[in-house]
Amino acid sequence: MVAVAARDKQRAEEFAKKHEMPKHFASYEELAKCSDVDIVYVGALNPQHFDICMLMLENGKHILCEKPLCLNHKQAKKLIQYAEIKKLFLMEAVWSRFFPAYQYVKKQIASGVLGEIQEVEVSFGFQLEDVDRLKKKDMGGGTVLDLGIYTIQVSQWAFQEPPQQIVAKGELNSEGVDVDVEAELIYSGKRKSKMHTSAKKQLDNKAVIKGSKGQITLLQFWCPTKIIDIDGQEKEWVLPKGKLNTVYQNSEGLRYEAEAARQSILEGKLQNENVSHNDSLLFAQIEDEIRKQIGVVFPED
Repeated sequence: MVAVAARDKQRAEEFAKKHEMPKHFASYEELAKCSDVDIVYVGALNPQHFDICMLMLENGKHILCEKPLCLNHKQAKKLIQYAEIKKLFLMEAVWSRFFPAYQYVKKQIASGVLGEIQEVEVSFGFQLEDVDRLKKKDMGGGTVLDLGIYTIQVSQWAFQEPPQQIVAKGELNSEGVDVDVEAELIYSGKRKSKMHTSAKKQLDNKAVIKGSKGQITLLQFWCPTKIIDIDGQEKEWVLPKGKLNTVYQNSEGLRYEAEAARQSILEGKLQNENVSHNDSLLFAQIEDEIRKQIGVVFPED
């Protein structure tokens, strides 16, 4: 780790000190122009992803950008096209997919152990109504972008094809941002994914992938270290521990996507097959359609 940039110089300085990083900046421009940096991890608020990523690409940096990649499909398409023109690596940081549990589930599906995938049932909810980045429109809030990206990506991980139809209903707060959404993604052969996201209450936060021969459950599906396998037995992968305690649950698991980004760049790839550019464009399309149906509109739309 070479440098960190934040809007607040003091916060950047404290962060750099804590993590023994040689450089810190009070602007993203300075970081973009820092010649020691090869790849930037963008963890700013949702509405800033597009501009910061464009700035980094302009300055020749590879990017791992927090999900949602952008606020909508229009922005995501523009960003991905620019990265491809610049021949730089760009990936949406859907960290879940790099956990050993996800890789195992992918193998189980591919090998036909589950039979034909018929249904996914997934819920993701916490008591988050007082969290600014979730409740405010100017912060790109709402459960679709913050939590829905997770439920969408796990559905796509299971079905591996675009949904043919989307049906969504939701509840908005006074800012016009969604606080509770139920959606169905309908795939070929009337197979479906039932998704529920909520900022109003804690949900069971698991994903059940059901096939014609059995099912697998991902517990704490956004960062799972445990699954219930097809034989009903629990399977566990223990996370490696870092030097410092993490603020959020299982954040040690962020190392998996970081390592994957590194390997991709070393191999000269511009994208990673676990979260490809097409995956990100499809996620954005699905998010756009759900927002459209429930009536959430951002100025950027």
